[in-house]
Amino acid sequence: MAGRFFAGLGLTLLAALLFAGAFPNPVFENGVPLLAWFAFVPVFFLLYRSGFVASALWGALYGYASYLLFNYWLSTFHPLAGLIVHGIYMLYMAALFLVLKLAVVLFPRRAYLAHWVIWLAYEYLRTLGFLGYPYGIIGYTQWQVIPVIQIAEVFGVWGVSALVVFPSAWLAAALGRDSASAPSSSPAASPLALPAAKPSAKPLLAAAFRVAGVRVAAFFRRERAAAVGWLAALALTLVYGFAFTPDFSDSPNVNIALIQHNADPWRGGTPEFRRNFEVLTRLSDEALAAYPKPDIVVWSETAFVPRIHWHYTYREPGDQQAWLLVRDLLAYLDAQDVPFVIGNHDGRRDPSRNPNPAEGFAVNFNAALLFEAGSITAVYRKMHLVPFTEHFPFGQRFPGVYSYLRAFAAHFWEYGTELTVFRGPGFYFSTPICFEDSFGYIPRAFVRSGAEVIVNLSNKAWADSLASQNQQLAMAVFRAVENRRAVVRSTSSGQTAGISPCGRILAAAPPFAEAWVTVPTPVVREVTTVYTRFGDFAGVAFAAAAAVLLIIGGVSCTMGKVRWRRKT
Repeated sequence: MAGRFFAGLGLTLLAALLFAGAFPNPVFENGVPLLAWFAFVPVFFLLYRSGFVASALWGALYGYASYLLFNYWLSTFHPLAGLIVHGIYMLYMAALFLVLKLAVVLFPRRAYLAHWVIWLAYEYLRTLGFLGYPYGIIGYTQWQVIPVIQIAEVFGVWGVSALVVFPSAWLAAALGRDSASAPSSSPAASPLALPAAKPSAKPLLAAAFRVAGVRVAAFFRRERAAAVGWLAALALTLVYGFAFTPDFSDSPNVNIALIQHNADPWRGGTPEFRRNFEVLTRLSDEALAAYPKPDIVVWSETAFVPRIHWHYTYREPGDQQAWLLVRDLLAYLDAQDVPFVIGNHDGRRDPSRNPNPAEGFAVNFNAALLFEAGSITAVYRKMHLVPFTEHFPFGQRFPGVYSYLRAFAAHFWEYGTELTVFRGPGFYFSTPICFEDSFGYIPRAFVRSGAEVIVNLSNKAWADSLASQNQQLAMAVFRAVENRRAVVRSTSSGQTAGISPCGRILAAAPPFAEAWVTVPTPVVREVTTVYTRFGDFAGVAFAAAAAVLLIIGGVSCTMGKVRWRRKT
């Protein structure tokens, strides 16, 4: 009994290490993409050897451990942030492992196919709703394997995940099926009734590999069609990636200067806001004085903290220092001959949305402002807010939680509602803010509205983690490929970079340094991908297929039991 427990514990922790290691992490800053292709073998294998209760418990441990290792940097923001996310995935994985174990019962011969579909459905479904969180989708581990990720222009990240997950499901079935998956017409011989198979007692590693090889070979003889189909899909993906990747070298370019001031803009109060302003203007002047001269300059998310419109418009007496800083910013921008995009806390008075006079009727947004000749000519307000730290829509139902979050959270914003497409000097662009570029649907919506370049403004200085920054950069790479649009990212401390429409890094500023980089950015027009047209259809298809499989399996199992009882 103890041996079985420690074997399960070892497999679960090994799977968590493989998962976290495949993504950017403190040891390998870009991650080890090869690990992803086998990352789920231990947990899928464990499902063949565990009962329902044990499967749920191993799932809970795997969910907590994998996200503790993968998203360790969340606790830098606040210990509660890490506990919330790790706890959510503990519950998610406990439920998911129960469903995966059910698939072993319902599909004893080919549970691996159900595992493959169900896992992909889970990846898609967990990006939806209030708790939607795209970090940890396994396809993102391939962000530097350029030939593989080109299929994202058709299937999004879900097509890459489909390729990556299949080997784990297939190999785990080959190694773990044994008698637990043998077909039977009798409930007494079903996986529900049989005890878990005993682990091999072979003491030598060579013997273990020999046994594994025999099992895989035998399984291949029985299930070669699926394996050959996957190999064919992988081969076609590589051919497509190498031979049919479009060439955008003839596209017109625009020079975009990205300014990285290497500070958390919210820390330090007005003196620090002044220092940040001086660093931002100094770096901008350096970029403007260099060759090639930028066509536009971009500052990161809330790089300038005092509310520009608010202080310029309302001039409240108690905010003189903030007003002076806004005045100096506007004077600086008025002297420039190129547009600036600036991330800012945008406050407006709106008694219809905030009737509280004690708050000055203020309605606050996380925004990107376009300045031309010192004046705001267009505004984008963030539409997809970070749960718990930027919004909590259940305040009336859970007032205690809401009050605690308001006291601890950095900022609660109002939702933006408009898909703003800015008109720049010779091109159109849109500005997803923060982790908005982690969701495929937002850049896609901008491109469908006319954006020719995606300009992300982000602040990850609070995380103090290169792995965190690369994890978000990895997702931005997919946004470029999905829509065949260049993506540039202006961040507070990294990764400030330009990405080609094929997913290659064009230029990058060094992380955790005061720096600027001017990116010659391709402007792509009149190219519409399958993904841009139809969005996450592959994710929806996997979710629908998983539901249909479980329904069919449940009905078939029930009817089988009824037939057996009638015979007996």
